[in-house]
Amino acid sequence: MKFKWMIGAAGVAVAASLAFVQAQESPPASAPAQAALPNSQPIQFPHNIHAGTYQMDCQYCHFSAERSVDAGIPPVSTCIGCHTMIQGEARAEEINRVRQYYNDGESIPWVRIHKVADHVHFPHMRHINAGLECQECHGQIQEMDVLVEPDEAWGKGKMGWCISCHVEQDVQRDCTVCHY
Repeated sequence: MKFKWMIGAAGVAVAASLAFVQAQESPPASAPAQAALPNSQPIQFPHNIHAGTYQMDCQYCHFSAERSVDAGIPPVSTCIGCHTMIQGEARAEEINRVRQYYNDGESIPWVRIHKVADHVHFPHMRHINAGLECQECHGQIQEMDVLVEPDEAWGKGKMGWCISCHVEQDVQRDCTVCHY
């Protein structure tokens, strides 16, 4: 009897795992069609206009960078706070998409661009609180238009690049700080 229970539990676990993986691979049914977009982002967000022209601080949108491991992705309510009034004629279609997500009560399903390996932990708050500017790791974001994917020449986010900065700054070099 005990053996049959273990086989049944294993079967349930496998079925749940397959359902989870399948759900992760499928876009939500309510997500707007993105096939017409030139990249994988649901909104063509111009960093050069927001962080460049309007000189918005990165942490206005990436609100948790100074207090969390993750920098955070802005909720649609942050975007609509300005775009209730700002029409943005040059990118009216994109702003209308923002408004549609807001009116539908949906989050914008941003596609992550910068990501370290799963076995690495990069605490944004430690780096921000140590005085690093976002551009030191992410490049001149205020000059970049729509981020499609990490610049292959970026090279940042690779272990060797991180270590070289820590060596240069003569700061923590204990492997367990990032690999735990």
